[in-house]
Amino acid sequence: MAEGQYDLMKLSITIMIVVLIVVFAIAVYVLIKFRRKKGQTEVPKQVEGNFKLEVIWTVIPLILVFILAVPTVQKIFAFGDDHYNDKNSLQVKVTSHQYWWEFEYPQYGVKTAQELMIPTGKNVAVELKTADVLHSFWVPSLSGKMDTNPDGTINRFAFSTNKEGVYRGKCAELCGASHGLMEFKVKAVSPESFKNWVTAMKAPAVLPKDQALAETFKKSCLSCHAVGDQGGPVGPNLTGIGSRESVAGILLNEGQDGGKPVKENLKTWLEDPQAVKPGNKMPAPKDLGLTDEQIDGIADYLANYKLNY
Repeated sequence: MAEGQYDLMKLSITIMIVVLIVVFAIAVYVLIKFRRKKGQTEVPKQVEGNFKLEVIWTVIPLILVFILAVPTVQKIFAFGDDHYNDKNSLQVKVTSHQYWWEFEYPQYGVKTAQELMIPTGKNVAVELKTADVLHSFWVPSLSGKMDTNPDGTINRFAFSTNKEGVYRGKCAELCGASHGLMEFKVKAVSPESFKNWVTAMKAPAVLPKDQALAETFKKSCLSCHAVGDQGGPVGPNLTGIGSRESVAGILLNEGQDGGKPVKENLKTWLEDPQAVKPGNKMPAPKDLGLTDEQIDGIADYLANYKLNY
């Protein structure tokens, strides 16, 4: 979608620049060619109308309008197709929360959070809704923004990309104290890597090897979060969080510009979630009675919970 919009902008700007150059060139030529010469006193011959010129400056703009109108109309209809009923499209249900994003793949029975994984060369049909207030889904490099509305009003649209890479997305609608921190990533990978990712996401949960830490994790974390086939649906799904590009959408991990080790970012988040994203619903682990040692153990476990794809 974004590429199509960009192509239309390039076409319109190119036409405007060409028209500007031609008009100014004619204006400069006329100013030089027909300027009053020294000693010239007679009035130049007055001309009323010129049929050929009138045809030219009527036909050329019509041609330019046609050149702009045809691809514009084509793109408008193309952008309006949400592809949601297309069996060849990847269906993704996006649910916005204060201040995170949930992504569900109904065709595969997979849920994840904060990082939308997509295959290249395939239409991604997105269905948008919100769990609380009005938000807006926006990935500037891939698509325009689309609101996630409250009261059950669902929006749909589609986008695609042929280039592998990580695309940054944001909430584009003021939604609360951490609106500016409500970021997510879209990660485009090869179709084969996407299939491997789905398989890895559906694998049974891998819990901490330390039995005491595993029990603490189940009691304190899995009541809200999910890993693999275990846990609750309240908070972001944590399956494979160690493989993601960021923690909480904004703490960039190693490999990104200015990124830090995954474990360090996880500890930053776990030690004080409100300091990272004011107004979010996650309680501080220390308020749940977790010790520094337990928090460090959970951060280490999650940092090493990685998916191979």
